Amino acid sequence: MRELYIANKNYSSWSLRPWLLMKQLDIAFTEQLVPFAEHDSFARFRSFSPSGKVPCMVQHNTVIWDSLAIAEYLYEHYPTIWPSDRRVRAWARCASAEIHANFTALRTVCSMNCGLRIQLHERSAPLLRDLHRLDELLTEGLDKFGGPFLAGSQFSAVDAFYAPVAFRLQSYGIALSERVMQYFSHLLALPVMQDWYQQALAEPWVDAAHDEQISLYGVVTADLRHAL
Repeated sequence: MRELYIANKNYSSWSLRPWLLMKQLDIAFTEQLVPFAEHDSFARFRSFSPSGKVPCMVQHNTVIWDSLAIAEYLYEHYPTIWPSDRRVRAWARCASAEIHANFTALRTVCSMNCGLRIQLHERSAPLLRDLHRLDELLTEGLDKFGGPFLAGSQFSAVDAFYAPVAFRLQSYGIALSERVMQYFSHLLALPVMQDWYQQALAEPWVDAAHDEQISLYGVVTADLRHAL
C-alpha cells in the first residue's frame, strides 16, 4: 500500500495536490498527516522525506518527495492522471510545471489558509502580474479544450495542481474573469475538495508562523475554524 505524508490541511497547499489527485481518481493510499512543528518542521519531516518537506509518497521501498514527481510516478500505472491526447497532455504538463515553479507573489502574499477570510492591504504589482498570468493561462486551457476542467471534460493532474489557488482566491476575496471563476467554483464544489475543506476547518492545530505571516499582507476579517 502506498502512503502519502502530508501536513495540516488548513495550510499545506503542496499536500493538497497529490491528496486530491488520488482521491478524485480513486487511487488507493493511506494518509499520514504530520502537523507542522511549532518552531521547525524540518527534523520531523526528515524522518520520512529526504527534503524535509511535504508531500512525500512512500510505496514499498520507493520514496517520492515532490508533488509533480508523485503525479508522474502515478501516471506510469494510472494513465488517467494526464489527458490521453498528446497535445493536450503537453499543455497540461506545462501549466502544472508553471504553477509548480512560478507564481511566487501569489504564493507569498496569499498563503493558503482555508479557514480564514482576509482583506489584503494592497495588491502589489508582482501580485497583479501573477493574477493576470493565472487568468490568461486558465482561460487558454478552458477555451482550447472546452472545460469544465482545465484540460477538457475529465479531471486530471493539472486541476489538482491549481486546486490550492481555489482556496486562496476564496480566502482572500480575489475575483478573476467570469470563465475562470466558474472553473474554480466547479473545482471547489467537488465532494473531495469539500472533504478537504471541512477537515481543514476541524483541525485542532494552529500554526502561529503561518497565521502571523498574514498580518504582513492583510487583515483577517473572519475565522471559520471550528476548533478555535
